[in-house]
Amino acid sequence: QVQLVESGGGLVQAGGSLRLSCAASGRTFSRYAMGWFRQAPGKERDFVAAISLFGFNTYYADSVKGRFTITRDNAKNSVYLQMNSLEPEDTAVYYCAAASANARLAVTTDRYDYWGQGTQVTVSS
Repeated sequence: QVQLVESGGGLVQAGGSLRLSCAASGRTFSRYAMGWFRQAPGKERDFVAAISLFGFNTYYADSVKGRFTITRDNAKNSVYLQMNSLEPEDTAVYYCAAASANARLAVTTDRYDYWGQGTQVTVSS
């Protein structure tokens, strides 16, 4: 069992930056690929980024490549999402999730076993 708690969301102007954090409970954090998803009102939950067990491999949605960076610190049982050059279209609730699947394959919600409660990110124009 893994419990995930996100933090770091908020209101930011377009062009600004935010850093999301996700803290995981339990001793098995390094056994899971980790991912970030986002869901805007009235839309499906979309893949944003994923990172492999020890952080050697990362994967991104095309819409965030070059602007967002996913990292993890297994010693702190945490995963992060650095978001730069934010756009109004990035406004959504952001969720972190843990997957026992290979990170390369963990680009859809059904690959993930555990989810956090989400944190709101609002980008004003």
